[in-house]
Amino acid sequence: MRRLLLPLLLCAGLAQAADIGVIGLFPGKAVLVIDGATPKTYAVGATVAPGVTLTSVDQDSASFNASGRRQTIPLGAHVNHAAASTASVTLQADSRGHFLTECQINGGSVRVLVDTGATLIALPAQDALRLGIDYKKGQPALVNTANGTAPVWRVRLDSVKVGDIVLNQVDAVIQENGLPYALLGMSFLNRTEMRRDGDRMTLTRRF
Repeated sequence: MRRLLLPLLLCAGLAQAADIGVIGLFPGKAVLVIDGATPKTYAVGATVAPGVTLTSVDQDSASFNASGRRQTIPLGAHVNHAAASTASVTLQADSRGHFLTECQINGGSVRVLVDTGATLIALPAQDALRLGIDYKKGQPALVNTANGTAPVWRVRLDSVKVGDIVLNQVDAVIQENGLPYALLGMSFLNRTEMRRDGDRMTLTRRF
């Protein structure tokens, strides 16, 4: 069984929903488009969006468990899952007013600093290698830092998880020198609603 279809995928009708499109079916796997991102192959049993697990595939459709309910999406169709909008996390500022938190990138843990001044997630090269990211296959570029211009590699992360928020296909840069810790930049934060209340910040997934 090997079928691929490239349908017209409509934009998500609900800004706070996970849009799941089925564009390919293989034995035990499905090729899905999540929130309009690049197509990715998921195996049966994988979590494809917060609260949504791929449970089975056949010749014509893929089936999911969405917050305890079974749903089948035919090949070429897509469905919005509004339950994804409830995912949130509350962060506590440290003594310097910085928001640091544990983050899972491609399944591995890394400590990140929330930085609204960073356009993308930024990772030191040693963290990228530990997480299994072959960043040298990414797109080379230059960025301006406090110490001058530095080379970076632009990559796309398969998944980024902070608290209950899981986002797929998130842009990032990898920097070999001059970056002491990982930055959680706007490529992640733009897809959340940020609310600051004193020394607390709450992030809620938007799309």
